[in-house]
Amino acid sequence: MIFGTKKNDVLIENIDKYFNTIDSALLVFKDGVRNYLYSNQEAFNGNLQNMSHLGAEAGMLRREIENGLYTQTALVRSRGDIMRLLEKMGHIANILNDSLMQFEIETPFVPSELNNDFIKLTEFSTLAVESALPAAKAYFRSPDEVADKISRVYFYETETNKCAQALKRKVFHEMISLKLSEKFHLRYFALHIENLSDAAEQVADQLSVMAIKRTF
Repeated sequence: MIFGTKKNDVLIENIDKYFNTIDSALLVFKDGVRNYLYSNQEAFNGNLQNMSHLGAEAGMLRREIENGLYTQTALVRSRGDIMRLLEKMGHIANILNDSLMQFEIETPFVPSELNNDFIKLTEFSTLAVESALPAAKAYFRSPDEVADKISRVYFYETETNKCAQALKRKVFHEMISLKLSEKFHLRYFALHIENLSDAAEQVADQLSVMAIKRTF
């Protein structure tokens, strides 16, 4: 366990809260995408409000954690890596918030026959992040488990890429009734969702480096 004293209890508690807040944002994002696709406007508006609240909470927790790290002299060697991990997790939180907000701002036209494709893409991409979260938590408690846990991240990132390619190919090759501008718009939103899994992969890469350093 990287934090072994009562003095650090608040710090590790905030780190757990930070990761849990991102996990909650993932659930809101998945629900928000589904509500948008099925035109559940009231529920979608609620998702936007919840996402905004969670984003603000995540930002506050991250600042508290960073301030706490600078007061812990025992963490000088690992402080930079932990800060980079928090930054990459913060990038995920930003993608979740910004992507859901773009649905509200740009209101893309999504043909109903693509609903399942977008839901499947969202599921795989968020699963990559969901797999990264326990790996990140493991680093602070049982770093020996990190390597096993991040393997799931790479699996779901690969599946997300396959799903995104299939969706884009369907849009451009099969949906001849759509305007080219509409196809570009759909590709843009598919890319937004796909970016989540790429961000999760970056977290996994960072954790892999951190875990290796812990062995020396």
